[in-house]
Amino acid sequence: MRSALPKMLHPVAGRPMVAWSVKVARELGARDVVVVTGHGADQVEAALRPLGVRFARQAQQLGTGHAFLTAARLLQGGADVLLLYGDSPMLSSDTLRAMLAEHREDEHALTVLTSTLPDATGYGRIIRGDGGEVLRIVEQKDATPDERVVQEFNSGVYLMDEQARTLAEQIGNDNEAGEYYITDLLRLYRESGHSVLAYHIPDPSEVMGANDRVQLAELERLMQRRIQERHMRAGVTLQSPGTTRIEDTVEIGPDCTVEPGVVLRGQTRIGAGVQVGAHSVLDSALVHDRVLIRPHTLLEGCEVGEASEVGPFARLRPGAALGTGVHVGNFVEIKNAQLHAGVKAGHLAYLGDVSIGEQTNIGAGTIVANFDGLDKHRTQIGAGVFVGSNSTLVAPRVVGDAAFIAAGSTIHEDVPEGAMAVARGRQRTLEGWSRRYWGRFGERLGAKLPWLAGWLTAGRS
Repeated sequence: MRSALPKMLHPVAGRPMVAWSVKVARELGARDVVVVTGHGADQVEAALRPLGVRFARQAQQLGTGHAFLTAARLLQGGADVLLLYGDSPMLSSDTLRAMLAEHREDEHALTVLTSTLPDATGYGRIIRGDGGEVLRIVEQKDATPDERVVQEFNSGVYLMDEQARTLAEQIGNDNEAGEYYITDLLRLYRESGHSVLAYHIPDPSEVMGANDRVQLAELERLMQRRIQERHMRAGVTLQSPGTTRIEDTVEIGPDCTVEPGVVLRGQTRIGAGVQVGAHSVLDSALVHDRVLIRPHTLLEGCEVGEASEVGPFARLRPGAALGTGVHVGNFVEIKNAQLHAGVKAGHLAYLGDVSIGEQTNIGAGTIVANFDGLDKHRTQIGAGVFVGSNSTLVAPRVVGDAAFIAAGSTIHEDVPEGAMAVARGRQRTLEGWSRRYWGRFGERLGAKLPWLAGWLTAGRS
């Protein structure tokens, strides 16, 4: 990956690759999940610890068999053992459930997941007998020329009975690389008189891994298509799936429309009948039913109430909460603020650390000045308040219900309920000032501002 980030932590559709394997194991009902860590162990363990897994550190990387044994010694025992890889996020729980059902129905001791590729270079090959039974798995580096042309490959995913832990202790390293191969388990099971099943899947992309950024991008493309199809089949309209990115953790209600270029991230929850405008980004946002999000809107860690309208070019930062029927227009930024039902902030405003009562109107250019250079302070604006354009409220302030703030005012004292606050200098009108001012520039005025020059000349004649 050419990265300071361990490969297993590179994300696909919002989850680190290895977290997908943990997720699918949980979906299958695994009672015990052990993650083998080695390179970047501290980072990997810190990222996965919230998922409630256990860790087995492989201090020396001596092969897949050694990695398995490191983890198997920590398992509780008395159950089947599923071995997954940390860089195969496409493998679905449906595939593994079907594999598990066949494994148990036919009472196999070991089942290996396989698929086919026209060129399986890099994979271990599945070598079958005349009757189709699995005889062995041959690693690429140990394969003969005839074995290397075999198209059926080993995915590295195994389902084993509880003997696996004991048999794994017998794996040796008598091979070209001097490593302990997990594939030797197949031989050990057969020598113990057990049957081995190869569960073949038709789509090799399910077991596709990533060893560089190119393959990572291909995984993202495939996963996006899977996620998008799931939402579309559930009643969501994606106008341009190829330009839309939806992380796996996102929930979208029915009859929603998602326009081109939209990015939906994190724990975003979108209700029914919502329209998300083009090139908007929603990151862990809670959006209730029938909301209209206009294009180029950014929602981060916020809540938007039912039937509200946000954007275009609006930004709701963490802690912003809009009630029902709120209107937030273009170039309005809201942070750690509560706007109750029916509030309108149409354009060009900054509303930080403030609570605004229902049906209050916030004029264009309004600023809640919440920062004194060291600390943030809160402001309380009541219901039914009219805040005129280009007003500044210097926090902490309290503005009572039904109050008026005149346009252009800088409010540095509280405003009582029903009062009118005017905080601006008295207007002075100086007659003839424009002629005196522009007249100083002579011919230069005509070159740059011909209309004004004409007005000035006409006025003199």
